[in-house]
Amino acid sequence: MKSLICTAAAACLLAMPAWAHDHGHAPDAANKTSAQTQPARQLDAHTLQDIERHRSMARAHEQAAQCLASGKLYDDCLKQLQASCKGLALGKNCGMRHSH
Repeated sequence: MKSLICTAAAACLLAMPAWAHDHGHAPDAANKTSAQTQPARQLDAHTLQDIERHRSMARAHEQAAQCLASGKLYDDCLKQLQASCKGLALGKNCGMRHSH
């Protein structure tokens, strides 16, 4: 059993270089085409509003998380979340479905 564990550990350690992240140091990195190298498409007004709505929801959820982390009662933090999300999202938990 001990040799099986040692063998599995050695296999994982030997495979680690295969999991290494490519930082673009390879000579052919400049030739890669990815979403990061392609020019960004122009966004319409609705998409820009949608992005801002998601960011606002994220800020409201982060404030709620900080509220809970500070030791305040769940109901108090939920009320704060609901106030932050009023008119922004649906449901008592500031859901990701958008209000239209």
